[in-house]
Amino acid sequence: MKLYHSATSPFVRKVSACLIETGLHDRVERFAAAGNPINPGTMPVDVNPLGKVPCLVTDDGMVLYDSRVITRYLDALSPVKLYPEPPALWKTLTLEATADGMMDATLLMTFEKRLRAPEKQSPEWLEAQWAKVARALSVIEADRMDHLNGPLDMAQIAVAVACGYVDLRAGDRNWRAAHPLLSAWQTEFAKRDSMRATVPAG
Repeated sequence: MKLYHSATSPFVRKVSACLIETGLHDRVERFAAAGNPINPGTMPVDVNPLGKVPCLVTDDGMVLYDSRVITRYLDALSPVKLYPEPPALWKTLTLEATADGMMDATLLMTFEKRLRAPEKQSPEWLEAQWAKVARALSVIEADRMDHLNGPLDMAQIAVAVACGYVDLRAGDRNWRAAHPLLSAWQTEFAKRDSMRATVPAG
């Protein structure tokens, strides 16, 4: 299989951690790509028309993109199941979607600060994106800790990656102070081999 990836993408990290947890890491050949919404750069637009990573080309030539599609595919290949059967599946998928939304909002904040000149940046836009992250963190802290402390699943990996990405790109927001349970959980989960092997480059 071929995986198009970027060293700092949280969605790529989620897939990379999934590969390790499912034992499929050695079956993937990696191809680095870089770009942004203004300039696709070396993003695989000939493979994924959206010009985004991760993008997986399977052994039989099927092209898969969006991290949740890729992780479901990898889960289907592996005896290590990171997605439970229904009805538990729906909670896993919803919590994974919550984590992905945190990553999306943090990424949009990053693009706003990096791709727009300072005088064109919108403080209202930045705060609106952060509000999404803050609401998600509060819901996880209040209602999802039992799930996070349960059997390993893809939602846990996604939440751990999302929290790490918030640390990386919005560490000045100090989310951990207001969410001690989630902070302690993420610190412990980050000790897993899959997390330590996929720490973003910068």
